[in-house]
Amino acid sequence: MRMNGRKVRQAMNEPRKELLMQVDGMTCDGCVNAVTRTICRLDPSAEVDVDLKHGRVRVTTCAQALEVSQAIAKAGYEARAMTM
Repeated sequence: MRMNGRKVRQAMNEPRKELLMQVDGMTCDGCVNAVTRTICRLDPSAEVDVDLKHGRVRVTTCAQALEVSQAIAKAGYEARAMTM
């Protein structure tokens, strides 16, 4: 999903929420950086914390969980939302 000016303004009006994602396929710091960049492209104001050892990503974002998991999947990883 590409964020143009209108979508960025809409996203800024959305409430921020904390998401916990299980992300399979991350094996190194390069993977951590790729996932972080992918999420920040979707929502530049997102706060991303990646736990490589457990394959978990905690995100504070305006984006929906489905949008985040789809973006991560396009980057080549399997992602699914977890309950907190």
